[in-house]
Amino acid sequence: MEVFLDQFQDLKHFELKEIKSITAKSDDNKVTREGGSGKVYSGVAFKRLNLISNSGQGNPKFVKEIFMLSRTHDDLISCVGFCSEDDEKVVVYEYEYHGSLDCHLNNMSVMLMQCLKIYFVVARGLCYLHGSKETHQRVIHRDIKSSNILMDENWNAKVSDMRL
Repeated sequence: MEVFLDQFQDLKHFELKEIKSITAKSDDNKVTREGGSGKVYSGVAFKRLNLISNSGQGNPKFVKEIFMLSRTHDDLISCVGFCSEDDEKVVVYEYEYHGSLDCHLNNMSVMLMQCLKIYFVVARGLCYLHGSKETHQRVIHRDIKSSNILMDENWNAKVSDMRL
């Protein structure tokens, strides 16, 4: 497993103690959002994979997630690092400043052209995932919703939470 992870030299290898120092504190002020697949902390998004020890699925799922999300695509959230120590498997994602789209849907200042741009970006990201030509692996998102569309500091949309 570790030999396979060595191919991801562009990604930061986080130590478990680094992640625990950020996430293990019971300071709820650091948690900006919590979802079914992980917590988002101010400045960094971590996803701790739920590994079922008896299934043998943990390591392949972890490697697949890193493999797919380390391939950069402008319309998808990117993996910036990971931790694989002991029984812990954590994926670290880029942090998107404006959070998820669902927090902005009632904002009347969001213009029609911005909405169309977001729809186009989401469609292009899903096309990339669902088509196997570029990735050589077809991934069906299965959970597309406004809370899984993240907005960066320039209000560009990114598809997240592929649940690979």
